[in-house]
Amino acid sequence: MVDFGGWEMPQQYTSIRDEHLAVRKVAGLFDVSHMGRFFLAGPSTFEFLQRLVTNDLAPVAHGQAQYNLMCNEQGGVVDDLVVYRGSEGFFVVVNASNREKDLAWFREHAPGDVEIEDRTFELGLIAFQGPRAQELLPTDADLDAIPFFGFGNGKVAGIDALISRTGYTGEDGFELFVDSKRVGEVWDAILEHGRTAGVLPAGLGARDATRLEAALRLWGNDMDESVNPYEVGLGWTVKLDKGEFTGSEALQKVKAQGPAKRLLGLKLEAGSIARHGSAVSVDGKQVGVITSGTHSFFLGFPIALAIVNAPSLRVGDRVVVDVRGREAAAEVVKLPFYRGSSRSAASPART
Repeated sequence: MVDFGGWEMPQQYTSIRDEHLAVRKVAGLFDVSHMGRFFLAGPSTFEFLQRLVTNDLAPVAHGQAQYNLMCNEQGGVVDDLVVYRGSEGFFVVVNASNREKDLAWFREHAPGDVEIEDRTFELGLIAFQGPRAQELLPTDADLDAIPFFGFGNGKVAGIDALISRTGYTGEDGFELFVDSKRVGEVWDAILEHGRTAGVLPAGLGARDATRLEAALRLWGNDMDESVNPYEVGLGWTVKLDKGEFTGSEALQKVKAQGPAKRLLGLKLEAGSIARHGSAVSVDGKQVGVITSGTHSFFLGFPIALAIVNAPSLRVGDRVVVDVRGREAAAEVVKLPFYRGSSRSAASPART
């Protein structure tokens, strides 16, 4: 068990390798109750959120969700989040490490007619991810009717749940919002139902490896308030023509001038696992740093994300990465490293 955003979380239940491969080949079950969950309602809620996030919420209909970024006035990424639009209001899922900060910001800036409730502790959240997740989820819901980044209500193992076709592994699957008092029953039922097919509970190690293979960004590693969306390849979430929002003026300038940095993928030699903050160099000159790195059990070699000077490198170029004081060769490769069964080509990022 390790501390993660103030929550005690399992690094692994069995082995990271086995859990990782279960997610890629069958399905894995993750406890993601550490994520913050806010409910917002009131006459001005849409306008408030539209001024808060970078993406355009106007096309989002009831029963749909949207990946978003929240930026500061300088265009730095304060957090990434998912906004769900329901018939009674909006639901927002934020990163565990930013829950208290985000909640305070929401409440400080919301108009008086917007009510904000922190439902993190009354609603459990688990994620069932993998190419066979739909087949193996014990539910009465019509899962074919739930599109990627859509959601609906149904029973899972006989217990009421909000079922969202979202996730953080690159695979198809679902995130299940369940009464915290009953989430353990749902967890046990999913594992029992999928046991003979190879379903496993999965910890933080498998979660990090699968999200990295899919090139999904991790707030606090791959992005934070010191970088802007364009520098980490998330410019597609920025809709400058929707009207003014926090950071829009700064982001207009970045888009016009071009980002000073960019995120790229690296394939490393066997046995060389790059860690966050390690230097990336070309011809003895540092050009960037590693933001995330791991060994991919599924692909069979170490992979990493790095932020480098914008014009410096292209796919196929060779670089040197500092791995615990020694030089390790790496190759710039196209992202994502792996494209799984997820139903969309878009690559959201979450923790």
